[in-house]
Amino acid sequence: MKKPVLVIMAAGMGSRYGGLKQIDPVGPNGQIILDYSIYDAHRAGFERVVFIIRPELRDAFEQAIGRKARSFMQVDYAYQTLDSLPEGLRAPEGREKPLGTAHAVWCARGLTEGCPIAVINADDFYGADAFRKVYDYLSAAEDDEKYRYCMVGYRVENTLTENGTVSRGVCTADENGLLDSIVERTAICRAADGTIGYAADGDEPAGIIAEGTPVSMNLWGFTPSFLPVLDDGLRRFFAEKLPQNPMKGEYYLPFAVDELILAGRATARVLTTQARWFGVTYREDKPVVCAAIAEMTARGEYPAQL
Repeated sequence: MKKPVLVIMAAGMGSRYGGLKQIDPVGPNGQIILDYSIYDAHRAGFERVVFIIRPELRDAFEQAIGRKARSFMQVDYAYQTLDSLPEGLRAPEGREKPLGTAHAVWCARGLTEGCPIAVINADDFYGADAFRKVYDYLSAAEDDEKYRYCMVGYRVENTLTENGTVSRGVCTADENGLLDSIVERTAICRAADGTIGYAADGDEPAGIIAEGTPVSMNLWGFTPSFLPVLDDGLRRFFAEKLPQNPMKGEYYLPFAVDELILAGRATARVLTTQARWFGVTYREDKPVVCAAIAEMTARGEYPAQL
């Protein structure tokens, strides 16, 4: 069995933040969030990383992190472009926005064939515990009558920002710790009365999310079966969903996994963590992230120079 590969999604436009947030320094010596993710992943056992980026960002990424990561991990680049699609598919005329996180992972298929993969966002700080859990799971996971995937579930209260709202995949798990369903909720924030709520969506009213509820931060673990299955999922997305919103519709990883679970073809074990998520969703988040990393560095959890 091949060793797990870390796949990092970094092709997003960063529109809410207003710039290329993936290479913005947050550490005491100019480290970026990706430095900490790769450091934690390497400590957990990962020896190879694939960055999914836009082609025009390659030089910036190589300068910011690729050349450093090469000293202890194999580094490869996959490119998410609108013309990288299963045979016979074509992006809508005039489309500029990327086609979503599931499409991004599909774009790495040539570099990860036959390998278990862990997938993360470039601009989220996940914590060492999450990488250990997903690596250990993938090192032993095997498909049987179903595809056996996993995700790391964060307590919803550990994933909020004080500077705006966030969107999260809110999860429910069965008595065996397997993902039952995942529902994307938008405009999540803590209200003045202390409750955590989400916005109305179409005909669905606004609601409350109980503290302790696991949410997805797009840290997934997949056996080698996943990328071939994504090929079929992309075709269904293009046929059924994309025509409803051709300029902005996206094929998200949680949707792809949920579809397989509901069809009885896959399971996803929820690996729970008490870790606090940190991310730079808004520019005002950066000082909070910098302070948190400085504190962890002072406690000895990370060296001042990674």
